Amino acid sequence: MTALITMPENQMRDKFPNAPFRARHDLSGHPLFALPRLIELARSMDRDRIEYCSGDVEPNQDPSTVPGIDLSIEETIRRIEDCQAWMVIKNVEHDPEYQQFLKSCLADVARAAGPDAESLEDFQGFIFVSSANSTTPFHVDAEQNVLLQIRGDKYLHVFENEDRDLVSEEDLEISPSKHRNQEYRAEFERRAEVFEMAEGDAVFLPYMWPHWVRTGERYTVSIAVTWKTPSVKRLNKIRFMNATLRKLGMPQRAPGSVPVLDGIKVAAYDAARFVIEPLRRSERSRRLVRQVLFGRKANYYYTESQ
Repeated sequence: MTALITMPENQMRDKFPNAPFRARHDLSGHPLFALPRLIELARSMDRDRIEYCSGDVEPNQDPSTVPGIDLSIEETIRRIEDCQAWMVIKNVEHDPEYQQFLKSCLADVARAAGPDAESLEDFQGFIFVSSANSTTPFHVDAEQNVLLQIRGDKYLHVFENEDRDLVSEEDLEISPSKHRNQEYRAEFERRAEVFEMAEGDAVFLPYMWPHWVRTGERYTVSIAVTWKTPSVKRLNKIRFMNATLRKLGMPQRAPGSVPVLDGIKVAAYDAARFVIEPLRRSERSRRLVRQVLFGRKANYYYTESQ
């Protein structure tokens, strides 16, 4: 079977999963990423699976001042060459064709990682459609992923954060009420590793490594193929509980500081999830649960009229 993603053997050995590195793919021109197919995909997705706004923002953009786009989702994709927009279509694994595509990509990563690596679980796909000269502000992702550049050029600025100087442990805590944008300062850039990405390029991004993105002179399409290992899922549960407890006036220490307490947090998360998950099966119920538990900010990707 021909691999969709080529993960260099030496990079997998020396860097995976703890540092970013370049990879390659052979997906430019793939029909799943043509604009008409993306419009079809967007039509089929629940509204809370799609986020879009102006791409004319800064790496340090205040979430409360992100400009909107006065176009429908469909029209934004159709006019992506000239409407100065940024869009992400989330959880594309809900579409059978994209699900099979993601499974094939993950199989390539798993083969390259080898039998001794942690299992790649909870796979998801996020497709980004951006106008030329657009910016995705500084943020972190709570999973591991390979970003595949399908069309156009993109510049990915990645930062190591082991010492937490750039993004604090508190800011790494996970809550639906928190916007993903993180505080960014120009002096951070001295620590950036910049990956220039053209069609056919890919970059592996480790768990919780801060980054921001800008596009080149053409509109771009890319997909983040994401997964979580068992250890990443455990960390996310602890960080979710830490954010919840902090909101209740009980700030917590970082994961790993008190292993027994971490275990209690994981058990509490699993119990709460067991109760809440059946309530999240429709878009309407997900929106209501987010608003009741985390406030209106948890539904920030809706406009006031939606």
